[in-house]
Amino acid sequence: MLTQEVKIFQPSGSLDATKSQAFRQEIATIVENGTKVVLVDLKNVTFMDSSGLGALVLAFKTLRAANSKLVLCSINEQIRILFELTGMDKVFEIFANQEEFEKSMMLRA
Repeated sequence: MLTQEVKIFQPSGSLDATKSQAFRQEIATIVENGTKVVLVDLKNVTFMDSSGLGALVLAFKTLRAANSKLVLCSINEQIRILFELTGMDKVFEIFANQEEFEKSMMLRA
């Protein structure tokens, strides 16, 4: 159902300083490929710190500059609290899971 225009990225474990550089490189590759929407599915991410959040914000800005968008799904309680404390829950479009994202994409089509 999902077209080539959507790239799903599923990090796992901790999204912190040790993984944020690799995440940024992955996003740079996605931008070069001309992907229109990047869905970051965080269901397997158990912990995120400020470095992980910074990587997401940088990815958001990078994609927006390339006329693409970044959306998130399946965030856990710790990440949701981090987003609310930093106001990022107002910046990112967050879906409950991939199915909810797919439904919204079908409505926009």
